[in-house]
Amino acid sequence: MIQRYASAQMTSIWSDENRFKLWQEVETVVCEVRADRGEIPKEAAAEIRAKGNFETERVLEIERTVQHDVIAFLTNMAEYIGPSSRFVHQGMTSSDLLDTALALQIKEAGEILRGTLIELLDAVEAKAKEHQGTVMIGRSHGIHAEPTTFGLKLMVYWSALERGLRRLDAAQKEIAYGQISGAVGTIAHLDPAVEEETMKRLGLQVDPASTQIVQRDRHANWLQVVATLGATIEQMAVEIRNLQRTDVHEVEESFGKGQKGSSAMPHKKNPIVSEKLTGMARLLRGYAHTGLENVALWHERDISHSSVERIIFPDACHTLHHMLSKMTWLIKGLVVYPENMLANMEKVRGMFFSQAVLLALTEENVIREDAYSWVQRCAMRVWDEGIALRDSLGQEEEITSRLSDEVLDRCFDLDHQLRNVPLIFDRTLSLKNW
Repeated sequence: MIQRYASAQMTSIWSDENRFKLWQEVETVVCEVRADRGEIPKEAAAEIRAKGNFETERVLEIERTVQHDVIAFLTNMAEYIGPSSRFVHQGMTSSDLLDTALALQIKEAGEILRGTLIELLDAVEAKAKEHQGTVMIGRSHGIHAEPTTFGLKLMVYWSALERGLRRLDAAQKEIAYGQISGAVGTIAHLDPAVEEETMKRLGLQVDPASTQIVQRDRHANWLQVVATLGATIEQMAVEIRNLQRTDVHEVEESFGKGQKGSSAMPHKKNPIVSEKLTGMARLLRGYAHTGLENVALWHERDISHSSVERIIFPDACHTLHHMLSKMTWLIKGLVVYPENMLANMEKVRGMFFSQAVLLALTEENVIREDAYSWVQRCAMRVWDEGIALRDSLGQEEEITSRLSDEVLDRCFDLDHQLRNVPLIFDRTLSLKNW
């Protein structure tokens, strides 16, 4: 990942240094389990734990000759251990080491993503509560529809992010599987109990049926969950971009002192963070697609997935982590213009109450098709003549003869229309259980 989007936490997890440390830990734990079972000398396992080490540059140097990363690592590890290194990797195959360590890396990265996602959820919840009653127009097809509140809009996103958290938790459980099952997965050269105890000590589950690798549907699913979280962030970003447009201007990204929006036009304040997040979501969808391509491998294994995963997993983790962090920053600092929201609502002169009038007519035994036609005719006069809907309704004898002023007052009561927003908040936030 380029430094622009890399985080120190993810860089550490996906570094060669950490990968080799995890490899060393997997190999060492297997030896300790076998020593406890009396399969190798306890002194040898203790020596492997005490002396086991590696030097990253040395591993990479050996790999340039042998063209095999695991052999290069084991060779370097043996240089530190000495004769007891003969017990290291006995009965194992490379993928036992690679896939088990990869599960540990993804597990650790997922925990960081989870924590950052919760920070975003908290930020969205706080902003939603702040603007629970901030009235604005809801739009469908980009056209004014009916009133809503800005807080409710944010609560919809909170709900999607909460589903994303539950999906991430489930995907984390599904990915946290390793194997010590040997070539083609038959556990031919080690007791199955070694695999079970090793996974227990590493904090993983035993893959019940693996080939020479852990099957990649687990990994594909994890990437799908990451991409879906990215899509939710994109949904939020696209809405912010739209609401920041000059002819809407209902919200605005925080614009720092000294910040500049355009190299040519000094007046510009652009939604650059939202635009960046929209673009980065495309990367996550690409990684998810590539993860699906990795599921179908030849027979018990090939390595067509290996080179791909060296890129897509670190980059997906860096990308989502950056997106979560930046959206948290964006939401916390988001500038909201309630007065512009009300001004935009006034542009349509009450037309957003048309459904309330339609329903009131049907309650007076008017056929729905007739009621719709009458109200639509009034609404078209609002568009064409620039009058208010309430005034236009007053010109329609079919309507005024059936609806009293009291009923029309209720139809045009904004508080009545939004009376259930608090209920939606309570219902949605009741899902919070982390």
